[in-house]
This record gives sequence, C-alpha cells and structure tokens, in this order.
Amino acid sequence: MGIKRIDHIGIVVKDLEESLKRWKELFGVKVGAIEEIKERGVKVAHLEFEDGSAVELVTSLGEESSIEKFIEERGEGIHHLSLEAEGIEDVMKELKEKGIQFIQEIPQEGAEGSKIAFIHPRNLKGVLLELKEKRK
Repeated sequence: MGIKRIDHIGIVVKDLEESLKRWKELFGVKVGAIEEIKERGVKVAHLEFEDGSAVELVTSLGEESSIEKFIEERGEGIHHLSLEAEGIEDVMKELKEKGIQFIQEIPQEGAEGSKIAFIHPRNLKGVLLELKEKRK
C-alpha cells in the first residue's frame, strides 16, 4: 500500500490569527503556507516543525462550511489525522476492497495543490482520517 507517513494533525480553531500567534510563541514553529480553499469553505495554515512534521490549523470561511458545523457541535480541537499517500486512487481502491467507506468517492483538491480523501470516522472508531497525496 502507498501509505508513507503521518503528514499532519488537523486542528479546528475559531480564530486563526490568534491560534497562529499562540503556537508560534509557545513552540517556535515556522508558519508555512496559509490559504483559503473556497470549495470546502475553509482557511488553513500549516505549522512546520524542524523534523518535517506539521500541524494544520483549520478555520471556517462561513456558516455553510463543515468546519463551522464541527465547531458548533464539538468545539475547537483535533479534527483529523492525515496520512501521506502515494498513488491515492490506488490506495482508495485497495481500502474500498477491504470494506472501508470514504466520505467522498474520488479525491478532492486540498491545500497546496494536494489530492485528499477522507475515510469515514465510523471505520476507525470515530477517528476522521485523511489521505493526502502531495502535488508533484
């Protein structure tokens, strides 16, 4: 299977700027790319650690965003775990053959031009898992 490593942990926040400042002050992390993904109704910021690991802060761009609904129901906090996948379509096919259900049937565009797909949390005891294929 084309799973390479844990790519990042996604954390939902209400105030992105405040959260970025706090993470930077407390942990000295480098703030990487910040971008809006309008199709998904989110704004994301990448915090990069020296070893290559990352935290992705995610905030809502409006009331129709699934992140807005997540915050209303559960509050701020950990949203998802992301695994780096090589050949995401093949990984998805293999997992579907093993009975895994995805939230979307084909990969969508994610941050930094990546391809992403989310495994439904009911498959992994409530954990939302993202597969992410980085842009080449």
